[in-house]
Amino acid sequence: MSQAKRSPGDVLRASRKKDSQTKRAKVLATLDAMAERGETISFTAVARAAGVSNWLVYAEGVRERIEAAMKGQAKARRRRSQAGADASAASLATDLALVREENKALREERDRLRKAVQRSLGAQLDQFGTRELTARIDELLAAVERLTLERDAIRAERDELNAKLAAAEDDLAAARAAGRRMMRYVNVDSNDPGASN
Repeated sequence: MSQAKRSPGDVLRASRKKDSQTKRAKVLATLDAMAERGETISFTAVARAAGVSNWLVYAEGVRERIEAAMKGQAKARRRRSQAGADASAASLATDLALVREENKALREERDRLRKAVQRSLGAQLDQFGTRELTARIDELLAAVERLTLERDAIRAERDELNAKLAAAEDDLAAARAAGRRMMRYVNVDSNDPGASN
C-alpha cells in the first residue's frame, strides 16, 4: 500500500504544528525549572528564559499554567512575609518583657544594697577605725556605681528593643499593605492577561 502523497501545504502545516508543540513543551519545562529554582515567574520572564515570543506564553494551555505558578509564588511570599513578621514581632516582645523583668530585679537588688549599706555603715562606725571605714565606703560606692552602670546599660538595651519592636510593627504593617496591593495586582493581571506586560 502506498501512502497518499502529501502536498507542500500539508507538509508546512505538519511542520508548524510540530514546531508549536515543541515550543509549548519548552515553555512548560522552563516554567517548571524556574519554579524549582525559586525564580520570579512572569509572562515576560518565562518567554525570555524559554527563548520564545511573548504571544506563545499567552496561548491557551500555557497562559493558565503560568498564571497558576505566579499565584502560587505570591501566596508563598505572603506566607513567608507573615510568618517572618509575626516571629520577629513576637521575638522582640519577648525580649522586651525579659529586659523589663531584669530591670525590675536590678532595681530591687539596688534598693536592698542601699539599705544594707546604710545599716552596715552604722554598725561599722563602732568597729572600724577611720581608714578601714573609708576603704569600705569606697568599696561600697564602687559597687553602687557598677550597679548604676549596669542599670543604665539595661535601660539602653530596653530602649533599643522598644525601637526594634516599633520598626518591626511598621515593617509588618507595610508587608500587609504590600500583600494587599499584590493581591489586587494579581487579580487585575489574571482578569487582563496583557496588563502585566
